Amino acid sequence: MTRMIAIAAAAVLVAALAAHYFLSFGSGGEDRFAQCREGKIGGGAKIGGPFTLVDENGETVTDEDVIDQPTLLYFGYTFCPDVCPLDMSRNIEAVEVLEERGRMVKPVFISIDPDRDTPEMLTDFTDNLHPRLLGLTGSSEQVRAASQAYRTYYQKQEPAEGDEDYYLVDHSTFTYLALPEIGFVEFFRRDIGPDRMADRVECFLDAM
Repeated sequence: MTRMIAIAAAAVLVAALAAHYFLSFGSGGEDRFAQCREGKIGGGAKIGGPFTLVDENGETVTDEDVIDQPTLLYFGYTFCPDVCPLDMSRNIEAVEVLEERGRMVKPVFISIDPDRDTPEMLTDFTDNLHPRLLGLTGSSEQVRAASQAYRTYYQKQEPAEGDEDYYLVDHSTFTYLALPEIGFVEFFRRDIGPDRMADRVECFLDAM
């Protein structure tokens, strides 16, 4: 049942992303990023928006603080056994490829498990991946609001009896590219490699 809910939520997310494209770029206005998009999708909702979270230093930050340069956002959790580490490693590789090309892109990891992902836990996680990786957490309400802004899905699984501290969290796995003063412009699925992701991000940066 949980897996079916996750699949349904992913379908809703794709529809919302399609809707954003239609409203932002398919209503007759010129899309400056058209050449950077790999597929044409159409539909109707907004992706991205204001959020308030807590960074790994315990400081309260807003979306304007976080997206102060081209940014790759990923929603996951530090206890994730496989998907999140692989996705974040791919994102970090793409960021490093871009840096070699003289392009600075900020990698950001937003936890959808605020009960366990304290600022200290995020510091350990991000320091092991990249010195510029920013980890964000917050209250359950703050995390939910950020997730809803980006139309992501997550659902905590029920822990085994007697082992309440160990549980998995089903979640969507898109990475989002956001630009200062523009906001969300693109999303990347899990099957894209780091070099291809870097190429596509660079295209957006060239078109800014």
